[in-house]
This record gives sequence, structure tokens and C-alpha cells, in this order.
Amino acid sequence: MLDAEHPARRAGLASQAAVRGRRKAEWLALFAPEARVEDPIGVSPYDPAGQGHFGPEAIAAFWDMAIAESSIDFRLTDSYACGDEVAFVGTIRSVRAGRVVEVDGVFTYRVNSAGKILALRAFWELKQARTTFVPN
Repeated sequence: MLDAEHPARRAGLASQAAVRGRRKAEWLALFAPEARVEDPIGVSPYDPAGQGHFGPEAIAAFWDMAIAESSIDFRLTDSYACGDEVAFVGTIRSVRAGRVVEVDGVFTYRVNSAGKILALRAFWELKQARTTFVPN
């Protein structure tokens, strides 16, 4: 599952490690200047227009809005690398302000010839997210 020799898988795992470690600069450095982040794909509270977050400034703003205040863990069950892309299957668990949110999905990364991320796309449904609260 996690053969890190594939360029897209390597970039995806590096992205996940940077998010898990809350290392914004490291995460942003993984992206090509023309990259797009869609997490989740389509209209969401993070992306009211449903167009994704395109370019360095928008991707940095996505971090500030969706990642910065959360503790995030990736619980992956499988991955499939093909061409210049990889798809990870599993659950993302996010803890923020005493609330735990878990979403099952497919999380894809496409890279350029230099191994920089061109597209990070997350296929998950907001209505299927599981929310619990951490007791104080």
C-alpha cells in the first residue's frame, strides 16, 4: 500500500505528514505554483463557490481556515498509484475546539515531473461526516 517510491504517493504521504505535524511552510512547499486544492470537491463551507483553492495564496488561506486550528490524523486503508496520481482510501479524523469529525473518503494527489503537487482532491460527503464531542 505505501510504496513511497512512487512520486505521487511520496508527495501525498509528505503532505499528510506535514498536516499531521502542523507544519504549514513544509506543506505549502510541496505544491506547484499552479496547484489546486479541492477538499472536499464542490461547494462546501470551505469553498462556497465550489471552484477549489487555486495558487499559493489561496492554498495558504485554505490551511488557515481548514487545517491550522485542528489536530488531523489520516487512517488510510489502501492506496493506488497510477501514472502521475495516487488515490488513498480511508478516514480523516480532525479534532478542533472539543469536536471530533471523522470522514471516510478517497483522497487523491497528482504531481508534475518534479514531484510537486498539482492537484489535491478529497472525495468525501459533508452529510456523512461523523461528529462527536470531547468531554471537558
